[in-house]
Amino acid sequence: MAVPTPKPKPKQPQSYIWLCCSWEAMTDLLYTEKDLVTSLKDYIKAEENKLEQVKRWADKLDLLSATAILDPEGFLGHPVNAFKLMKRLNTEWGDLESLVLSDTTDGFISNLTIQRQHFPTDEDQTGAAKALLRLQDTYRLDANTISTGDLPGVKHKSLMTVEDCYELGKIAYSDVDYYHTELWMAQALKQLDRGEESTMDRVTLLDYLSYSIYQQGDIERALEFTKQLLALDPEHQRANGNLKYFEFQLEKQKKAEEDITQKEKEGGKKETTKKEKSKKKVSIPQVPERKKYEMLCRGEGIRMTPRRLSRLFCRYYDNHHNPMYVLAPVKQQDEWDHPYIVRFLDIISDKEMERVKQLAKPRLRRATISNPITGVLETAPYRISKSAWLTGYEDPMIDKINQRIEDLTGLEMDTAEELQVANYGVGGQYEPHFDFGRKDEPDAFKELGTGNRIATWLFYMSDVAAGGATVFPDVGAAVYPQKGTAVFWYNLFPSGEGDYSTRHAACPVLVGNKWVSNKWIHERGQEWRRPCSLNETD
Repeated sequence: MAVPTPKPKPKQPQSYIWLCCSWEAMTDLLYTEKDLVTSLKDYIKAEENKLEQVKRWADKLDLLSATAILDPEGFLGHPVNAFKLMKRLNTEWGDLESLVLSDTTDGFISNLTIQRQHFPTDEDQTGAAKALLRLQDTYRLDANTISTGDLPGVKHKSLMTVEDCYELGKIAYSDVDYYHTELWMAQALKQLDRGEESTMDRVTLLDYLSYSIYQQGDIERALEFTKQLLALDPEHQRANGNLKYFEFQLEKQKKAEEDITQKEKEGGKKETTKKEKSKKKVSIPQVPERKKYEMLCRGEGIRMTPRRLSRLFCRYYDNHHNPMYVLAPVKQQDEWDHPYIVRFLDIISDKEMERVKQLAKPRLRRATISNPITGVLETAPYRISKSAWLTGYEDPMIDKINQRIEDLTGLEMDTAEELQVANYGVGGQYEPHFDFGRKDEPDAFKELGTGNRIATWLFYMSDVAAGGATVFPDVGAAVYPQKGTAVFWYNLFPSGEGDYSTRHAACPVLVGNKWVSNKWIHERGQEWRRPCSLNETD
């Protein structure tokens, strides 16, 4: 059957603006656009000045010629008028021609050409659209909520046009995602029905909508929208073909249902005996990890019982009378009991956070993961952020931060990885993963030669308006970003075995900008600081 086929676009050079959702990259684009608008206004002003000169010239000549035409002989009898006519036609009209033909676009076009190299590509636009669809699914947002910009915590609402909705639906269609195609084509139609002005026509929207609904198995509704399309454009070739096909499929479906009903009447329904029912095993459906992850991101996770909650405390902490914190202990609070996750409050100053961001910004690159087979760092579609690595010897403040982590955890930092800084823009996320290397990944950190990742320290360097929580799907824990705090947990038991309950994820940022920095602490050097245990899970 005929289907609407989007025209393929030429392949463009790979770009990572959308993949990384970097706030820094997006901010640069904002300033680029502002510069182009200024340049465009300068061009408009130059064109207006040119037209004003032409208009004054035309008005002057209109008045002059109107007077001259009334008495040509008398007018030209004046020698000055005769001279000026010759001068105008020989010189001044030539000057006017030069003025009209003068190109005022040079400055604007030159600036546009320079800036174009920094423009997003088709791939970037597609990725930004997919990020929006990902947010829609994770936070269960309907298309109208997104289109009207009515999101939690927003400062600047932005409305989507019919064309915007159509573009989202078309990108979903190209990705064989008929569910989102239906949502966004329907939203575009809804906005047209409300009277929104648009260059989009209902026929195109109905074409995509009917086919996407058919692909989801609802032939009756697909047929209904196809009829609406043909009412607007009776000669639409594809819709006429689809109409016949849908009617045939619907008739076939009804006939099959009638046959089944008839057979049931003739043969009678088989009843399951109590004995047979008792033999059937009752299976408890398992909630898929993806669903648990999204539920936690929405704040719908497992709630601790009052008994468990009563065992979580807050305290002043000096790590067994560490000299640095005896007189000024830090504030610490329990976030979860198993795995044991603690949060340190007011643990990094605004000045330190700004310095870390300042050092990281020029180095931000697409974040990587450790390949479970080779141990080599590489990019992955499930980690969407930009990151940079900062060493202690390049800035005294980084060294000071590393020492603070050592003092509060009691763990050796010489074998830890460098401080990693990550920036998640809107849609930025890191899907469920382990920080430590599993038994089936023996070479995960072989190149480092420092053993497995024993613990994770994570600084939150910004508040997030909506979304961006760190969640642990297996246990139902959700830790929310709070600027100036840090969370800490062990990835390995004292025996060296991995704690699989530490599998965690960074939820997509719905509104705002998320900055974090983390320290992955390794086994080597901890032999006397965290002695081994013979019990596997002790």
